[in-house]
Amino acid sequence: MDFGKVDDISKVNFNLPPDHPFTGQVLPSFKTSEPPRCFVGPPIWANKEWVGKIYPTTAKEKDFLYHYTRQFNTIELNVTHYQIPSETTIQRWIDAAAPSFCFCPKWPQTISHEYQLKGCEHLSQEFTSSVLELGEHLGTTFLQLGPAFDTSQFHTLSAFLKQLPPNFPIAVEFRHPDWFSNESIWQKTIEMLQKLGMGTVMSDVAGRRDVLHMSLTSPILTLRFVGNELHPTDFTRVDAWVQRLKDWYAQGLQTAYIFVHCGENINAPELTKYWIEQLNLHCGLSLQPPHIRPKVIQGSLF
Repeated sequence: MDFGKVDDISKVNFNLPPDHPFTGQVLPSFKTSEPPRCFVGPPIWANKEWVGKIYPTTAKEKDFLYHYTRQFNTIELNVTHYQIPSETTIQRWIDAAAPSFCFCPKWPQTISHEYQLKGCEHLSQEFTSSVLELGEHLGTTFLQLGPAFDTSQFHTLSAFLKQLPPNFPIAVEFRHPDWFSNESIWQKTIEMLQKLGMGTVMSDVAGRRDVLHMSLTSPILTLRFVGNELHPTDFTRVDAWVQRLKDWYAQGLQTAYIFVHCGENINAPELTKYWIEQLNLHCGLSLQPPHIRPKVIQGSLF
């Protein structure tokens, strides 16, 4: 993930901001006796570097998804950002997925970036109909607004979201700085999302600390966590997040989707494993951590 990437993180303040006041108003209304749910995984499955590490040494590329879903319970599905999946593709994903695995499709960039949510009702209907075929394997979807989509387009966003199917799972990712610098507009925006029963996306990335807005509008968190190749701060940041999640779960958070980016993602399994271990330890969860095998380097046995 290149968004917010910086070469030198030595001067970045990685401290988590305090909760937005709206979060404290929203969560208690969703408090339940049901156990909290959490889905954690890297953002891709097609990584040949994982063969012999989290995939069997004999794994073929066509089987990567099958093996991925036996190691993690969710994925940030970026392939849908570039193409609406066909019925055949959806069925192939379902056939490969382990029970209880959740796909979290990203909205097509044709809708979000090219049309900028205007005049694309036909594409929106095609996309929602497609991903709803995932059935129990559908987690949330996330709508990443284009970098030029600013606060002047509030009404466009509102109109677009209101025409979606009832109870369609969606979280909105804002990137233009104006959404966060204009407090009154941001308050109006999160109130709108809360009334529609829709969520926000938070991104924890070095170069754009403003997108870490800490505003929950539903009992579902969607978090994109961007690590820095297992730098020590990656782990202290996870520690802080786990404590925040523990607090949010106690207040009424029901579900968290956490997508763990890590540079070129070669080391994403290790960082994801740390996330899972700490969530289990501090939040009383029982997530299955990935089994990571040490890679055998050619010639190392001689």
